[in-house]
Amino acid sequence: MTTTLLARLHDADAATRRVALLQLADAEDADALPDVIALLAHDPAPEVRLEAARILATWEQPDTVAALARALEDVDGAVRHAAALGLTDLKSPDSAPALLPYVDHANAFVRAAALRGLRELRVPESEAPALHALQDVDAAVRREAVAVLGWRKHVGALPALAERARHDADVDVRRAAVGALGLATDAAVLPALLAALRDTAWRVREESASTLGKLRALAPDAHVTQALVEALADAYWQVRLQAARALGRWRAAHAVDALAALLTHPISNLRKEAALALGEIGEPSALPALRSAETDGDPEVVKAVRIALAQIESARATP
Repeated sequence: MTTTLLARLHDADAATRRVALLQLADAEDADALPDVIALLAHDPAPEVRLEAARILATWEQPDTVAALARALEDVDGAVRHAAALGLTDLKSPDSAPALLPYVDHANAFVRAAALRGLRELRVPESEAPALHALQDVDAAVRREAVAVLGWRKHVGALPALAERARHDADVDVRRAAVGALGLATDAAVLPALLAALRDTAWRVREESASTLGKLRALAPDAHVTQALVEALADAYWQVRLQAARALGRWRAAHAVDALAALLTHPISNLRKEAALALGEIGEPSALPALRSAETDGDPEVVKAVRIALAQIESARATP
């Protein structure tokens, strides 16, 4: 860093200091990091602190991560949000120690931002604080805690996640918890997912149907497929679409009639998914309905229908 640029970083004029920071960012001079960290911590002008936060977000090392974490407490909202955004881009697990102390901060925004930063780092040390944060009074903190546990694929957290999926007061927390249950390897999560399929919020029901579709590796369960068949009549087409997709993955033969009925639904995406699901199920009883659907006015639906017909005919031809 040149002497002139260093002097401008400490100029009495805030606009000059900000421009110097921008020039510093272009130069990518790591020797200036202590000065940028000092500006973020102590500069009286929020626009200068904001620029410093943005620059530090591009340099991931323990000192800069710690500085951004401290900036989560800045009096200026724009600076706080810039620091939080910078922390979401962390990639190195070595950054975790600088964030972990902030998970128990008195301010909910800081707690949520710290968990969000920890999410992609996927360090084992984040599991215990995230489990504790599932009980946080703030919904945003609970959502971030669910994300940490989901990204860690923390199987031991499944009972706590199932509890959030069933009973959390916040729709987005329930939805996130339902999605995280997709990491399950046994049927213990199915009651929570079936309850979520009847949630009052359609986005939770949609997520439940989607997650159930991902759990086909579990032992076949008639309760699951029957609940998904019932979801084909949901008031929201998005839930119906995910239920149709899940039934295909579960190879639910008893769902053929209900899926065939969707081949004439006004929403083309539903017709398409119903056709694809019938192809995956492979039941010959679906052939008449699929053949009738070959005249559908949507080429994407026709393509799905022909794929399904080919799948079923191929299965019939196989000895």
